[in-house]
This record gives sequence, structure tokens and C-alpha cells, in this order.
Amino acid sequence: MRHIVKDRLIPVVEKALLRGVETGELPVEKGDLPPVVLERPRTPEHGDFALNTALVLAKSAGMPPRKVAEVIAAEIRSCEGGRVLESVEVAGPGFINLRVEHAVWFESLNEVPRLGDAFGRSDVGKGAAINVEYISANPTGPLHVGHGRGAVTGDVCATLLEWAGFEVTREYYLNDFGNQVEMLATSVFIRYRQLLGEQVDLPEDAYPGSYIIDVAKELLERDGPGWLGVPEAEWRPAVREFAVERMVDLIKSDLQAFNISFDEFTSERSLHERKRVRHCLDELEKRKLLYEAEGGGVMFRSTAFGDDKDRAVVKTDGAFTYLAGDIAYHLDKMERGYDRLVNVWGADHAGYVPRMKAAVQALGGRPDLLEVVTVQIVRLTRGGQPVRMSKRKGEFVTLRDVIEEVGRDATRLLFIMRRSDAQLEFDLELAKRQSLDNPVYYIQYGHARIQAILRRAEQEGHEAPKGILSAEALAALGLPEEVDLARRLLAFPEMVAGAAEALEPHRMVFYLQETISAFHAYYTKYKNTERVLSDDAAKTSGRLFLVTALKQVLRNGLALLGVEAPDRMDLPDEEESLP
Repeated sequence: MRHIVKDRLIPVVEKALLRGVETGELPVEKGDLPPVVLERPRTPEHGDFALNTALVLAKSAGMPPRKVAEVIAAEIRSCEGGRVLESVEVAGPGFINLRVEHAVWFESLNEVPRLGDAFGRSDVGKGAAINVEYISANPTGPLHVGHGRGAVTGDVCATLLEWAGFEVTREYYLNDFGNQVEMLATSVFIRYRQLLGEQVDLPEDAYPGSYIIDVAKELLERDGPGWLGVPEAEWRPAVREFAVERMVDLIKSDLQAFNISFDEFTSERSLHERKRVRHCLDELEKRKLLYEAEGGGVMFRSTAFGDDKDRAVVKTDGAFTYLAGDIAYHLDKMERGYDRLVNVWGADHAGYVPRMKAAVQALGGRPDLLEVVTVQIVRLTRGGQPVRMSKRKGEFVTLRDVIEEVGRDATRLLFIMRRSDAQLEFDLELAKRQSLDNPVYYIQYGHARIQAILRRAEQEGHEAPKGILSAEALAALGLPEEVDLARRLLAFPEMVAGAAEALEPHRMVFYLQETISAFHAYYTKYKNTERVLSDDAAKTSGRLFLVTALKQVLRNGLALLGVEAPDRMDLPDEEESLP
């Protein structure tokens, strides 16, 4: 289910097209009839839905598009019989504008309480298996603000895909192999030696954060001074393993504070230990896609698949490159049988996308198998001024710092309120502000306000309808703003599916902002004339049904974003107008 009203209209239009063919009014073959696509007109004055089928059929019918539109419109009126549509009008060169009867919008709202927390889910994905890999930060320190934006982007993309009917695996690729973890081990070991009184300095490229000292203290507590004087070949693997484990624990703790969890943690080191990198290169060799480079090393013919140059997979010293490991990781995911692979990467990895897409195709994947969502940087400000809020000398701004200052809900929602490929300014003061110019507060306030209305209704003896609206209650609804709200609510499943297919979670934030703004405007405009709670039982019943449906959609939308829907907040009197 994507759009209840569309689902009622499409069979009507299909029947009308078939009748036009059968009567000869539309001189085309049945097999030439296109799928019916109903779009929202650019301006609401043109109706609820627009149909461009006449423009598509005009050439094969050998008729002017407007004439085709007139035939289709007449057949729609005949087939529909006034049960759903208020009007069917031909406009412009051949568009058909459809306006739905007001009662149909309100009748269709019965699906909201019927489905409850499941309203918005669909079977668009038909159970296809998708792997969504995101964050994948090196296990060398706590998550920073940039990781946070990628984290919530990937998390909400995965949730949207689940709601759209896909089978989703959330995965974290643990980069626990290579120079960065070797330097982590070096940094911890030097701090360990310092704690034992040795005068030794950190290398210039070591990790200087105080969290490294914490890990060194834990190592000392566990093992005592026993590693002093031990050959590097012995201490390094043990210290590296210990340090990586502690860093992974730290990252998982940050993720828990951000309400993010994973189904899989895949270790890069395990790929090397299981000979998966060698297996991957053997596969490329079989396909004659590797060659020896001048001066040594091995190159991958990535230009055969659209990359701008071939890429090294084996260095001159015989070691694998980072790219070789990344290709092996994607082959590993492909061999697990996923229908789609989605990676959420920082914008600094944008140049890496063509070579990974080339690698996936080289290994037999479809050109569209791998999709990459790039996430731009976050500019942290306070009252519009750039800030550094690091609490520890030598460290970056951590995600945990931001969450502790402004809260999880504000951090999550503000990180995804813009397109992921657009730079984002995150104002700490705005995020904490308990006012309507804070987008998080504004949306949550809407839910709490509805709850306040429902509490008052219960106190005054009004019972919100929980099933099909009575004829009287349906007839009582009909203000333009009420029709608009019903339209918006019924568009929610389609909005979810569209955001999932486009991998654009910011669409959900826009939808919630616009929907609750429409409610606030409606409530304020009629607070002294057409109140939700009044002496008119039919109007009260209908309007309570409408706001209850709105509450459910807000709850579902916020749940998709991983944000709380509070029942109570510090609100102005719910009878006061909003600016």
C-alpha cells in the first residue's frame, strides 16, 4: 500500500482506457496502453492528481493529445460514476486533472487507525535483500561530529528501506588492518611506557588524545609492567588487539547513545586472515583484469568499467593496497547474495566511488548494484559563530560531546534536515532552544499539542472515534484546511517509499515540518470559530478523528527518524495561537 486514494483511482483510469480501446474511440492496441501514473499537479488549484496518458498515447493513436485527453476524460466520467471524483477536466495540451470528492479523503483516513504503527509501510521492495554499510570509522578513537551525520543518514536510510518492504542488513566495516591500527598500537604502548616512568615521546603522527592514556591505563591494570623490554614482534600483536577491542567498545558506546545498532560488524583483518583478499585478486586474474605495473606491483584494469585510470592492488613490496581490501570486502558482500549494496561515505571519499563501482562490475555485479550516498561535512556553530567544543587537548569534536550538550533527538533530526550531499551548519544554541524556531522542538511540540487536545477532550467527555467515521461526522468535515491535512496524511506511505527509493532521509523531515505547520495554521485560524472541541457532536467527532490520525502519522514519522514523540512538553496553553 502506497497511496490509498491512488489505489482506488488507478483501476478506474485503467478501465476507462480499455473501454476507449474497445469502443474504437482510442485507436490503439491494448498492449500499447501505458501504465497509469498519477502525479500531483504543480498548483493545488488544478486538482488533486494529474494524468499525462493522453500525451503518451497521442502518437500511436494518430490524434492530437488534447483530443485523446477528451476521450479519456469522458470514459473516466462514465466509468467512475461520481463515486470518487468530484471533477475530471482537460487542461493545456492534453493533461487530465482529477479532483477527488472531499468525503473520499476522510473515508480513506480510516486506514490510519486500522494500521496504527504500521501505517506507512509498503511492499515496494518485495523482500529484496539490501546491505547498508555506514560509519565504518577507523577503530582509533571516539566518533566525531562528521561520523554522526553519516551514522544517522545510514540508520534512517536503512529504516526507510525496511518500511518500504526491503530485507535490510545494517553493517559496520571495521578497518582494523593497516597503518592506522599499527599507529594506534604504537601510541598506546608509548603511553603505557610513560605510565611506568619511561621518558619517551610520542611520534609526530601518533594519536595524542587522552583516551589513548585511558587505554594504556587499562592495559597496565590488566598486564602490569610485563610488556617492558619485550621484543616488538611480541608486544605489538597483543597491544594492537587490546587497543582495537577497547576502541570498538568506545565506538559501540557512542552508537548506543545515538540509538544506533548494527546487525553485522565485518573485520578487515578477518578478510586478510581468511585469504579473502587473495581470493578476490584471483577472481580478477581469471577475468584477465590484472596486469603487472612498470616498476613492480599489480594494477586493476578499472578503466574498462568507467574509472579514469587503472588502480594499484598490489604494491611494489608485494603488500596489498587498501583498495584490494575494499574490493575483497565488496566481493564478500556480493557472495552473501545481496540484491543491492548501499554505502554511506563521507564526501572526502567521493573520488573513490568510480573505482569501487568499477570493481563491483568487474566481479560480475550489475552497474547499479552498488549505490553510494555521500555525506558532506558538518560546520559546528554556537549562535552562528564557529566553535570548537573539544574537552580534551589534542582531540576532535566528538559526537558524544554534542549529544550530551543538545540531546539525542535534536542531534539526529538536525543532522538529516538537509540533503546529505549539502554542507550542514549545526548551531548548538538553536538545537537546545525550547522555541518554535527550533525544527526539532516545533515537530515534537505538534505531537504534544495534539495529546493535550485529546486529554482535554477526555476530560470534557468527548470520545475520539476509533473506527469508521459516522456519516454525520464525515459530513461535518470539509474545511479546506481539513481536506489539505487529510491529503497530507494519506501521502505518508508514498512519501516513505519515495524517500527510501531515493535514499534521501531529509524528505521525511520536510514532510513532518510541512504537515505539522499545516496543522498549527489550521488550529490557530479556527480557534475562535471552528474549534476541535465544541458543542457540535458531529464536528467534534470528525475533528478528533482527524487529529488522532495526525498524531499517529507524526509518531510513525518520528519513529522512522529515531526521534521521540513526547506526549507532554512545556507548552503554551493549547488555545493560544502560534506565530
